[in-house]
Amino acid sequence: MTKKRYLDDLHVGQRLRSKSVMVSAQDIIRFARENDPQYFHLDEEAAKDSMFGGLVASGWQTGALSIKLLIDSVDPPFVGGLVGVEAQIAWKLPVRPGDSLRVEAEVKRIVLPRRHADRGFVSMDMATYNQRDEVVLTQSVTVVAFRDSSRAGAGSRRETPIPGSFPVG
Repeated sequence: MTKKRYLDDLHVGQRLRSKSVMVSAQDIIRFARENDPQYFHLDEEAAKDSMFGGLVASGWQTGALSIKLLIDSVDPPFVGGLVGVEAQIAWKLPVRPGDSLRVEAEVKRIVLPRRHADRGFVSMDMATYNQRDEVVLTQSVTVVAFRDSSRAGAGSRRETPIPGSFPVG
């Protein structure tokens, strides 16, 4: 049986750090063709005349890569995946071909709803950095995370508190 990570394995203040991934011009163009077909994501020559002065990744590609890096950084993986329920995102700098991205996240809040003993909500602040340690994207996200029934009082509504968490209606 493969080990999984549960909400019960998290605590407020916990930091997650990812490995890095390099973004190529081909990656940028491929994503843009399928998802964000603007000339500064598709054509290196035409992009020179844009406000960016060259080819740049779609902000949505940067966001998607950031989530992938976060998911890949958690070993063992979360049971049930990371299901997003809310996000605030800010694009700080463009991502260019050859940039290497990494993510750092910090657990800011854990909420245990009384009506769902099997799950809770985890709020995290995330920052995506390039190889020069410049922030290219920030996100504040809230995700659903599932509890381990053996630690959450299986079969009962009584819950084992998670350090730094608080129950809500």
